Amino acid sequence: MRIAMISEHASPLATLGGVDAGGQNTHVAELSAALAAEGHELRVYTRRDGELPEVVPLGDGVEVVHVPAGPAGPLSKDELLPHMGAFAEWLAADWRDTWKPDVAHAHFWMSGLATVTASRDVGVPVLQTYHALGSVKRRHQGAADTSPAQRIGYEIALGKAVDRVVVQCQDEVAELVRMGIPRPRMALVPSGVNTERFAPAGPAVPRVPGMARILTVARLVERKGIEDLVRALPQVPKAELVVVGGPPAGDMAEDPYACKLGALARRCGVEDRVRLAGAVPAHEMPAWYRSADLLAATPWYEPFGLTVLEAMACGVPVVASAVGGLVDTVVDGVTGDLVVPRDPAGLARTVRRLLADDTRRISYGAAACDRAVHSYAWPRIARRLASVYAAVAGAPAEAVA
Repeated sequence: MRIAMISEHASPLATLGGVDAGGQNTHVAELSAALAAEGHELRVYTRRDGELPEVVPLGDGVEVVHVPAGPAGPLSKDELLPHMGAFAEWLAADWRDTWKPDVAHAHFWMSGLATVTASRDVGVPVLQTYHALGSVKRRHQGAADTSPAQRIGYEIALGKAVDRVVVQCQDEVAELVRMGIPRPRMALVPSGVNTERFAPAGPAVPRVPGMARILTVARLVERKGIEDLVRALPQVPKAELVVVGGPPAGDMAEDPYACKLGALARRCGVEDRVRLAGAVPAHEMPAWYRSADLLAATPWYEPFGLTVLEAMACGVPVVASAVGGLVDTVVDGVTGDLVVPRDPAGLARTVRRLLADDTRRISYGAAACDRAVHSYAWPRIARRLASVYAAVAGAPAEAVA
């Protein structure tokens, strides 16, 4: 099959760790590669935000196409809505004149707007993955939510217009049903993990002798709950908190949220046990996971949470907020522990208890790795999605093989 991936702000070529570069970028890149390995032909369409060639090969069977929509420079995703009309026009022309796909899969709501608009002219079936919902963001961030005012209305309209909504967890299913999206229009297919890259065996980043390591991997934004981990650390002796994400380590002094975390660590008396490692190259991430006694993922809300899967695949137990997709991924008391979000005291108790229990931690790690390999490996996820694509496109069964 020919499959178009539309990811208007999240390029699979982007460096991870920035405010608008995270799980969606990884999801699109890994899913595209896994589908190509199954014999499909893919194009990933993302907005041109610099002086890159129009078409860049990503790997065998995958091309990244840079769409001229708006200025050829960086824009935050909240500034992109006015440029989605131009994005749609360019897509339609490309599909009509150059490369018509059998199916188009839009990632994020603005990609969906452009894709649905383009498909009306060309007749391409459309699938939608939201990755995050405006209603959830508004609920948790309130006045701090900078999304365009039309977002929630557009998301509802998209759910009723596309051929299928690909949801990533049960929490998202429930939210969409409350928004009026019919359950039969949804296909539940979670994100995946590269179990060849993320595995228990391999090098690990050196540690401070005699100090347990709590690792968290997240963009440096408030909703990721990193401040709760800093506040919990005084009650977890002989442990360091390592934060991977954000700008490069050399630029941390200029990042407002990094400075806020540093000030909080000083007030809590743990500045010598909090390390802001900054952005880390993707190929180094497995070594960081392997170096940890546990991964802490403590967001206020989380549509899915890829870093948890990556840690699990490396055999690392997880302490995670009981929110969103983390409730599906982490089996409480088997692969890790789920905690109430925004509760530093409860978080400290859970982390302290797990660090003190080597047997439980080893058991959790083994079960986590097993779950990641058997339920979330990308080839398995890609085959599930290919079946959904074929059903939507009316393709014969051999198109999925």
